[in-house]
Amino acid sequence: MKKIVALLLSLVMMLACVSALADGQKVGVSMPTKDLQRWNQDGENMQKLLEAAGYEVDLQFASNDVQQQLNQVTNMINSGANVVVIAYDRLLMESDAVSYYATFDNYKVGTVQGTYIKEALDLDNAEGPFNMEITAGDPGDNNANYFYSGAMDVLNPYIEAGKLVVKSGQTAFSDVATPTWKTEVAQTRAEGIVSSYYADGSNIDVWLCSNDSTALGVENALEASYDGEWPIITGQDCDISNVKNMIAGKQSMSVFKDTRTLAEQVVKMVGQILAGETVDVNDTETYNNGKITVPSFLCEPVFADVNNYEALLVDSGYYTADQLK
Repeated sequence: MKKIVALLLSLVMMLACVSALADGQKVGVSMPTKDLQRWNQDGENMQKLLEAAGYEVDLQFASNDVQQQLNQVTNMINSGANVVVIAYDRLLMESDAVSYYATFDNYKVGTVQGTYIKEALDLDNAEGPFNMEITAGDPGDNNANYFYSGAMDVLNPYIEAGKLVVKSGQTAFSDVATPTWKTEVAQTRAEGIVSSYYADGSNIDVWLCSNDSTALGVENALEASYDGEWPIITGQDCDISNVKNMIAGKQSMSVFKDTRTLAEQVVKMVGQILAGETVDVNDTETYNNGKITVPSFLCEPVFADVNNYEALLVDSGYYTADQLK
């Protein structure tokens, strides 16, 4: 019987599916969208590594359309084969069909952002208070809660002590979430916050953003309607536009998740499954999807800023220097 390995990048059925037929050595990859730079990079990395491993690869993108992606997956998995599912960077929720999960330590992504803010403002020693606003991610993405929770667990004690002040009062995840991670959505909300709470000339000292697409929206809003000094702004993914803003002093940091590392791990897991070997995992307790706790492999996130971006991003070959000019 053919064995199919399906890699699902999923949340609310937004998936990246890789179905690997053991006898035909053909892999279909369905990524959720081309709208975000990172999924283009992930698709390219996955295709390159799978081809190097000897698979024929069919890479498709689903335009953030659930039914389109489900159709892609259905066409890729169209036999009565046994299926082993690996969730790729977004956990497939409310399903016992997922066998493994490969991702970065998403809670740690948030703690890295929160710790960066804590240290940049010297919150343990500085008198304050400092004004802060928050822009989180897509409420339909399970990862967004981890990013938000990790950062807020670091920062909440300072909010409660009055050293960090959120003038908008918007601190709950439901209030600060950004549907579909859209830059335009984040920008519109940020413009409203600036005009409503900072028109009196108050400084914004820090803006916690969960990823680069939302950070870009905040930066666009500040550039258009804010006259104060640039606040500390966090991000994630090291998108080219955001790294350029970091170099220009508009964004302070971005959590770097080297998707080449994640792709290499996933391809390794595919090979282990097809060979009947023990699959590498390093977490068997954290990720419960509402049905089961999914054995997971967590890659390590680090942050890039103006002091280390060349070593992390250019010297490693992730970007060329020309791409960041």
